[in-house]
Amino acid sequence: MVTLDMPYGRGTMSLHVPDARLRAVIAPQRPAMAAGTQEDIVRAALAQPIGSLPLHELARGKQRVLIITSDHTRPVPSRITMPLLLEQVRRGSPDADITILMATGMHRETTRGELIERFGAEIAEKEHIVIHQAQRDEDMAFFGTLPSGGELWLNRLAAQSELVIAEGFIEPHFFAGFSGGRKSILPGIASRKTVLYNHNAAFIASPNARAGRLEGNPIHRDMIYAARQAKLAFILNVLIDEDKRVIAAVAGDCERAHEAGCALCGKLNRAEPVISDIAVTSNGGYPLDQNLYQSVKGMTAAEACVRQDGVIIMCAALGDGHGGESFFRWFADRPDAQTVAADIESIPPTETRMDQWEAQILARVMLRASCIIVTGEENRALVEQMHLRWAPDADAALAMAEALVGADATVTVIPNGVGVIL
Repeated sequence: MVTLDMPYGRGTMSLHVPDARLRAVIAPQRPAMAAGTQEDIVRAALAQPIGSLPLHELARGKQRVLIITSDHTRPVPSRITMPLLLEQVRRGSPDADITILMATGMHRETTRGELIERFGAEIAEKEHIVIHQAQRDEDMAFFGTLPSGGELWLNRLAAQSELVIAEGFIEPHFFAGFSGGRKSILPGIASRKTVLYNHNAAFIASPNARAGRLEGNPIHRDMIYAARQAKLAFILNVLIDEDKRVIAAVAGDCERAHEAGCALCGKLNRAEPVISDIAVTSNGGYPLDQNLYQSVKGMTAAEACVRQDGVIIMCAALGDGHGGESFFRWFADRPDAQTVAADIESIPPTETRMDQWEAQILARVMLRASCIIVTGEENRALVEQMHLRWAPDADAALAMAEALVGADATVTVIPNGVGVIL
């Protein structure tokens, strides 16, 4: 029997698989990336920006500076990165008026407690922090027409700033190719209208809208345009390991630095899929497994490693439940995943509805395999209302899966589904 630790919430959950049936354990490569501390890695990237002057030089003479950062759903190590960005800006412009804008996209607002957890009390209390709210049209400014034809409306703070900077992290993203870089702008600080258009059904269905793919990706193409229009001048993006520790960093031009980071991410995280009857995964633990909405990302990795009509097991704590009433209702109000998929595919880009992209991908996964969600009893009802199966722990889920596809079923395990490109 092989014992595997699956990330779950802020800890792990044990999974026991008979050795003879375990076909593969797929995980990212994690070589030693750099000497020194996490802070040393970030400082080195800032000292050698890619395709850009150093940040302190860009900041010289700038009075209104905007620093965009990820929200509570992303494990960006801002306690390390944000002080260094602030230091660089104030080195170039000591009296700069700096605003930190939380790029919530279409997520809920970040709470005060989450701000303190992200930045530490000193930055959370002393710096000017604004929470982006995509539904507030009065907060938006028009930045042009996207390559796809949609209107680009972004938080007006970008238009009012002399220097726009973004921090974030790079990992495989299940329809944008990779996270980080331009994604801080779209969907990060975009209006509801713009995000909905960019996440339309035709784009989500594109074979190029997959993890690890940028070339030919219609969603990425719009995002790049948005970053240019917002005059995103400088980014600091990190790569992190399963313990959320910085293993590499890139800084500089929003396209060139991001491309360098994506190339490294791809090198470390690409793996060949190993198809089994059962695929077991997680969303990498907290904060990405806070809700079922985010957990769809990890489920797409399992989708690539399970046979048609097999079983996918997702281990996710779901402290925030389903993650969005609209997402929940796509399934709760329909009899099955096939109906969800058919309804979404008929919606034109200009009429994209809230959370349909996540529902579209989850429906696609569900049509490939039965899906079991390992989470607390408090989430059982919502999981089952969405036509998913529930299990209290990973071993119980494996037993359920065996009952569906046979006691001798083969198993592929992907401990962190959001960390690999298959």
